[in-house]
Amino acid sequence: MSAADGTSVAERTAKLEGLGCKRKRVEDARFTQGKGKYVDDMKLPGMVFGDFVRSPYGHARIKKIDKSKALALPGVKAVLTADDLKPLNLHYMPTLAGDVQAVLAVDKVLFQNQEVAFVVATDRYVAADAVELIEVEYEELPALTDPLKAMDANAPLLREDIKDKKEGAHGARRHHNHIFTWEVGDAAATDKALAGAEVVAKEFVSYQRVHPCPLETCGCVASMDKINSHLTVWGTFQAPHAVRTVASLISGIPEHKIRIVSPDIGGGFGNKVGVYPGYICAIVASIVLGVPVKWIEDRIENLTATAFARDYHMTGEIAATKDGRITGLKCHVTADHGAFDACADPTKFPAGFFNICTGSYDIPTAFLSVDGVYTNKAPGGVAYRCSFRVTEASYFIERMMDVLARKLNMDPAEVRRKNFIKKAQFPYKSALGWEYDSGDYETALDKALAAVDYKGLRAEQKQNRADFAAGKTRSLMGIGVAFFTEIVGAGPVKNCDILGLGMFDSCEIRIHPTGSAIARLGTISQGQGHATTFAQILATEIGLPASDITVEEGDTDTAPYGLGTYGSRSTPVAGAATAMAGRKIRAKAQMIAAYLLEVHDSDLEWDVDRFQVKGAPDRFKTMKEIAFAAYNKAIPGIEPGLEAVSYYDPPNMTYPFGAYICVADVDVDTGVTSIRRFYALDDCGTRINPMIIEGQVHGGLTEALAIAMGQEIAYDEVGNVTGSSFLDYFLPTAVETPLWETDFTVTPSPHHPIGAKGVGESPNVGGVSCFSNAVCDAFAHLGLTHTQMPHDHWRVWKTAQKLGLVK
Repeated sequence: MSAADGTSVAERTAKLEGLGCKRKRVEDARFTQGKGKYVDDMKLPGMVFGDFVRSPYGHARIKKIDKSKALALPGVKAVLTADDLKPLNLHYMPTLAGDVQAVLAVDKVLFQNQEVAFVVATDRYVAADAVELIEVEYEELPALTDPLKAMDANAPLLREDIKDKKEGAHGARRHHNHIFTWEVGDAAATDKALAGAEVVAKEFVSYQRVHPCPLETCGCVASMDKINSHLTVWGTFQAPHAVRTVASLISGIPEHKIRIVSPDIGGGFGNKVGVYPGYICAIVASIVLGVPVKWIEDRIENLTATAFARDYHMTGEIAATKDGRITGLKCHVTADHGAFDACADPTKFPAGFFNICTGSYDIPTAFLSVDGVYTNKAPGGVAYRCSFRVTEASYFIERMMDVLARKLNMDPAEVRRKNFIKKAQFPYKSALGWEYDSGDYETALDKALAAVDYKGLRAEQKQNRADFAAGKTRSLMGIGVAFFTEIVGAGPVKNCDILGLGMFDSCEIRIHPTGSAIARLGTISQGQGHATTFAQILATEIGLPASDITVEEGDTDTAPYGLGTYGSRSTPVAGAATAMAGRKIRAKAQMIAAYLLEVHDSDLEWDVDRFQVKGAPDRFKTMKEIAFAAYNKAIPGIEPGLEAVSYYDPPNMTYPFGAYICVADVDVDTGVTSIRRFYALDDCGTRINPMIIEGQVHGGLTEALAIAMGQEIAYDEVGNVTGSSFLDYFLPTAVETPLWETDFTVTPSPHHPIGAKGVGESPNVGGVSCFSNAVCDAFAHLGLTHTQMPHDHWRVWKTAQKLGLVK
């Protein structure tokens, strides 16, 4: 039906490019032309450069630091050590986890490539030369790199600064290398279920240490204006406002005199959430020298010294009936946190959201215990494209479901179906405390199985195994099934904060007289397409074309306070704030339209891009007309202008889910695994931009492939990092990446303003276990229930060798 101006609802809706539209990314125009603005593009008058002296040892005492030769080098402005920072009380900095971390090594080094001294010079190459001139005398100490031995009686003492502390941020410490014990669930009921179970499946499952390795490394430019006592820091920050607060707490500079700017960021994946020594040293150097100081790390520094991910070692037990119904789940985790507890988790959750390890299943009783320990490895523990340890939790339960299926001689897909949380059970309260908002798991699984002809694949696999036994092929076929439920959207202030900052988010909207708009948010994009999708949310909410809406993020002087972008929280929290701010705009616009049309505001109804009189659609005012009137009409009882701010505190997390299936062929003579097919069905609730969702899924699956099939930051027994560059650390290219098949179902979140759940982390969460399940499934008929990641060629070949398959 056409409106009075001759346009149909469909035409006006299409013009808006709102929710559901495959709108092209507006950011790409500058990126594809090389016009992005990154931290290392910053060039300021008088700017100098910082570089670090780093430890070659994993554990050693510092006997002496001689910086005289470096200071004599022309162009060197300063060399900072811990002794220089101590008078300022800056030799330690607080971590997000309630620990403290040495900014520069104090008395001894605790991991290879730890920061020992900071050189500042007029040129980055002069700074690098000066680093080589600093002489550090070390006394090597025994290194601890095995987290399972961290609390042995004879384990070396690592943290001498806290050796006498009996209590940590999360309770009692049982050993000098112990950080915390976190327990959730009913231990007695779970032990009873295990003791009385018809079947118990038990397995030790490790998720190796990996690294987010964004294409742009970490860095910053700090500039202190001594005249106005104003500090500006441009940096690769995923949470600019939180960094500003931390910088104020550390430096003592009032927060309103600190400006944090995140320009374009070349990938984050959790690596750019925390605060690193480079930031602190650059700020201190700028304050002391009175000139801008730039610090940009190289690739080896990024892989060896900035925040890692995973390094979880999990022992699981599942109690079940003979027909496959789970009656209880028990899990113990040894969590390797490295030399300092710098994990980026909400304060109340020292192991993140790992207590979603019951997954998508209706498990009546469960118990989880996590022990965090120190080792001689780099600190961190970030959500590498996942939400606070959810990938570890999903990997654990999905491997355990396969282990149970093998024990029962049941099909892995049917074991999952038998134990699904049913659609009628939502909202569902899990045994470990989470309230899942919505789900339709059986529909998703059925669609996935039908799409790949699962029965046909199993029949083909049966023939493959017969052919292998007969010597007709040297390749084994594996079918991986994984079903995940993620928890994203951190989060409700009632239970989620970081350093005491509640994890709400924000949006400020200003409509200009001509009908264009600017929206400023407390998030910051690292490639997720915020400028495109947030404008689409607003287009639907306020009836202005997305092309007329500009989205700004990343500048604490202009954006409202927010907790940043990580853990797939942008759409669930900031997207909700955007929608709610839009509704405030629309509510005021309705009153203005009522005045202009000389009716009561209750006599109006919203229609795509306008308010029209009920029963008289030819009488209307478009949002552009209303915007102009807001600035040039004296409307009784209404302030001029059309602006709104929303701070959104979600009532609950959101719970996207998905069904993934992988078909792999393993050559037992070489260990080479070929991914023949990968099907990924995601349910992220309301789909804002299907094209961007598909791009997010493709990227996440590629990272999942990298983790499952090769990525590992490994250490030898003396603390040397053995995967410190891309020569050793697997970063898949288009050559290694298979063709992804994507699909979806839609189950909106009942509490989110637009029903969206988030999707950016989901493919990594579900993909890793799916790849691993496929590799393990290839050998399952030979009695193998589990083999540890990563499934690189060497490890897969060793598995085949142990099973006697290699000639």
